[in-house]
Amino acid sequence: MSVTTVRDLVAAVDRIAPLAKAAEWDRVGLQIGDPDAVAGPVAVVHEVTDAVVSAAVARGIGTLVAYHPLLFTPQRRFVAGSGPGGRSYALARAGIAVVVVHTAFDVAEGGTANALADALGLEAIRPFGPAWPPEQVKVVTYVPSASVDLVVTAMANAGAGVIGRYTGCSFQTPGIGTFRPGPGAAPTVGTVGEQAAVDETRIEMVAPASAADDVVTALAAAHPYEEPAFDVFPVASGAGFVGRCGSLPTPWSLSDLSRFAGSVLATRCRIAGAPDRSVRTVAVVPGSGRSFLPAASAVADVLVTGDVSHHAAREALDRGLAVIDAGHVPTERPGLASLYASVSEIVDVVDLGAPDPHPWEEP
Repeated sequence: MSVTTVRDLVAAVDRIAPLAKAAEWDRVGLQIGDPDAVAGPVAVVHEVTDAVVSAAVARGIGTLVAYHPLLFTPQRRFVAGSGPGGRSYALARAGIAVVVVHTAFDVAEGGTANALADALGLEAIRPFGPAWPPEQVKVVTYVPSASVDLVVTAMANAGAGVIGRYTGCSFQTPGIGTFRPGPGAAPTVGTVGEQAAVDETRIEMVAPASAADDVVTALAAAHPYEEPAFDVFPVASGAGFVGRCGSLPTPWSLSDLSRFAGSVLATRCRIAGAPDRSVRTVAVVPGSGRSFLPAASAVADVLVTGDVSHHAAREALDRGLAVIDAGHVPTERPGLASLYASVSEIVDVVDLGAPDPHPWEEP
């Protein structure tokens, strides 16, 4: 697709990292900027630091595609200075947009999780560890067979039926609808006072809870019946998987795998588990993966991730799971290279040469 505006760029990024698949707690998509402004020049960054802002302003960047969110918690002030508020102020003042991918790219095929698994040379890679998107509902209605396409299209245009990269998704089941129109009714089918049986189709479509009112309104407007029947159910659906699990070509000792991970990720690793323990199946979660310890223990011998606390490491060992803590940013580095390559296929990307956002320094 041709990318001219920020809106175009967001739509193209959504194809790489479906934003609807991001975790419910995350902040992805356009965080700063005018959707109708010119997008370029474009730069890809791991995190929007003060150094990134200075470089972006100096180079005349139009849009930053950032892995980490700049705005993660509510901000009370946007004034000059450091911190998220100050950086946001500087970028907005310079007319620089910010588009964030974070967990949307983690769960994407070829995204951060896949890149980490590939960097470690894992084979037979498969997903694990769901990251649930924002609250969703399932809207169900019953429609005469001749009107199915009309109603499905109306609901889809209102925001229903999106599953990852697919739109217009519905499930349809044929059946018989029965009813008796009462006094004062103006039935499309049937006669007042007489029982009717009609060939109908049950339509089911998921939708963001925030769009439920719009979807139901569109359903009612498109439905041929005077009094359409419909139900709205809260559902947990559409989760992406933030982790990947695979196998090493041959078993390694925990210490050897740790040294290899440190080498390919340019970091020092900590291990929880006996150094000579033999491991073959490896789970990976980029960034902070301690909440996925239970899921990892069910599929792997060892988890490679970052930000594992003392108590989380002890829990992992109690579950029979070894841990390699390679750090938050280092486990995301392969994913950033993948993000850079993916965005480069859409637009020309400017290399800002900004420093790695790893906050820790070697003594």
